[in-house]
Amino acid sequence: MIVRMPSLARPMTLDEWYALDEREPGEIVDGFLVEDEVPGYAHEFVIFWFARVLGAWAIAHGAIVAGSGCKIAIRKDRGRMPDFNVYLAGAKRPPMRGLIRAAPSIVVEVITPTPRDQRRDRVEKLADYAELGARWYWIVDPELRSFEIFELGADGRYAHALGVADGSIAIPGCDELTIDLTALWRELDELAASASE
Repeated sequence: MIVRMPSLARPMTLDEWYALDEREPGEIVDGFLVEDEVPGYAHEFVIFWFARVLGAWAIAHGAIVAGSGCKIAIRKDRGRMPDFNVYLAGAKRPPMRGLIRAAPSIVVEVITPTPRDQRRDRVEKLADYAELGARWYWIVDPELRSFEIFELGADGRYAHALGVADGSIAIPGCDELTIDLTALWRELDELAASASE
């Protein structure tokens, strides 16, 4: 189900979407601006944690990492803003300004705990990022304490490459990158405990 933003009930182009004030949230789906998820602090903490780990690795491996403000064109009537994205060494780089049309090597979404947002990240964006041609799609679910990686196949569909709940994980497609999920969940628990004091 598409929830259209009341302020923009008319169709809009990707260029109009890109030109919107950054305070106007949302993504383009079937030519309409749709509501964006409203993330909580845990969601933002997980994004920053992954960006910190990936950022340090990227510097040493010729990759670049960017956050959720990036507007990426999927097709002429659809645009997404992943929680963060990675361009591996050798991949076509995005422009420094303007709508991004170059597929990231990795797109990452952190799930928020509402059925609508889970459906968007697990079903709709799975199809969108495959269509875009992003080689890897990572889904992090802080509620379920799960981390999944999907790899784009020759048939243009994602196949489940990894599904884990904890441990220190060697990441497919990223030489020498290890993600310590146990440390992430521990830090998230410490954050929750300190917030309830």
